[in-house]
Amino acid sequence: MNRYTIQGTGPIQFSPGNELEEIFQNIRTILSTPKGSVPLDRDFGIDLSYLDSPTPVAEAKLTTEIIAAVKRYEPRVSVTAISFTGDMDGKLKPVVEVRINGTE
Repeated sequence: MNRYTIQGTGPIQFSPGNELEEIFQNIRTILSTPKGSVPLDRDFGIDLSYLDSPTPVAEAKLTTEIIAAVKRYEPRVSVTAISFTGDMDGKLKPVVEVRINGTE
């Protein structure tokens, strides 16, 4: 089973070389877009309103947001795991593991 790990940051590729790169780019875009910031689709992205919550609460709510957003906006993949990295400033950075649908 092919699983891929994607972080919310990375270079933007305006012309992905293949479908896999396009999927990864779409997921990075979902992860890095605050919900409400896209004029014609206010539901696109991740709700960041609870980032000032305690870390366990923020991680739980972000996990729910990420799974729902990826399912809705990138149906070619299924989220298999989400973990978080952080730094000394308390910034949470999601690391999302996905499986390409239909590849089993």
